[in-house]
Amino acid sequence: PEECAVFHCRGCWTVLGDSLQLCGQEPPGLSVLTCFRVTSDVTWDDSLLIGLEGALLGCAYYLLSCRSCGLAVGFILYSSGRDLAYLRGLFCFFKDRISCYLLKNQMIIEASKVNFPAVTLKE
Repeated sequence: PEECAVFHCRGCWTVLGDSLQLCGQEPPGLSVLTCFRVTSDVTWDDSLLIGLEGALLGCAYYLLSCRSCGLAVGFILYSSGRDLAYLRGLFCFFKDRISCYLLKNQMIIEASKVNFPAVTLKE
């Protein structure tokens, strides 16, 4: 596929996932890529965190980290309001913490500068 990409940790270049696992649109106020699956190099603690500001205000979530360098790379939403309910249980990568290797043109680019085609959970 034309827009295939591999997601890397911005701290150490460990592979965290790929664009074939993308499953949702970027929610308003959150700059994230949402995926069904990630590699085994993505870890999370059993302790829940509570959002104190911004789009995650009042939400409970698990923080995702890179196994290799420990950089916080995203979250798994545990509980939220109705507006973010569709993200619960999915892997959400912070765009400013990952880089994308675009397979077609063999380029590395910041995730915040990449526009992936629209996908929905139904697809």
